[in-house]
Amino acid sequence: MKLYGYWRSSAAYRVRIALNLKGLEAEHISVHLVKDGGQQHKPEYIDLNPQELVPTLVVKDAASGTDLKLTQSLAIIDYLEQTSKSVKLLPESAAERAIVNSMALLVACDVHPLNNLGILQYLSNDLEVTDEQKSAWYHHWIHKGFKALEVLLEQHCGEYCFGDSVTLADVCLIPQVYNAKRFNVPLDSYPNIIRIWDNCHKLAAFEKALPENQDDAVV
Repeated sequence: MKLYGYWRSSAAYRVRIALNLKGLEAEHISVHLVKDGGQQHKPEYIDLNPQELVPTLVVKDAASGTDLKLTQSLAIIDYLEQTSKSVKLLPESAAERAIVNSMALLVACDVHPLNNLGILQYLSNDLEVTDEQKSAWYHHWIHKGFKALEVLLEQHCGEYCFGDSVTLADVCLIPQVYNAKRFNVPLDSYPNIIRIWDNCHKLAAFEKALPENQDDAVV
């Protein structure tokens, strides 16, 4: 199993957490998103991922014996969820699964895409916004998403986003909190989010997945 990613990629960070929680080993291959104009744009990587994004998971398919090239972090995690008999990241009941997915998708689909590297580069390079305007953009979308998530957490959280077991919601939330801290977004208004951040980082799976703990990290 090979995971193509980048230490600061939130999406790759999610997959690292999921692999660690499930006790699965993968060879980590760095795709530097900035160096040389972005290694994700090189022809050899586009053959793996036509979106020119990370992560990509290459895994041997048990049924066919061929290599699967899996893209999109949530699709990769869904594959791991269905093929691994270890720790489960989604509840069994349809109702509880929907609640966890709604929290995970709030972060992964409505917050993260508006603040990822490609968007920030477009704002700076193509639209020529100032650093202050770019920061305001980033903070706006974090606050909009986290405000809504905090309401959901008040209804459903325990030690983690949904009750007292780690779920997909935590796997998606933690990388986004990491980025919010990196970009100096004030988080005092989100006590449940901060508490869950602290609780998750008591677990080795989350600590091991931290960006600065990756072999390709530059700090």
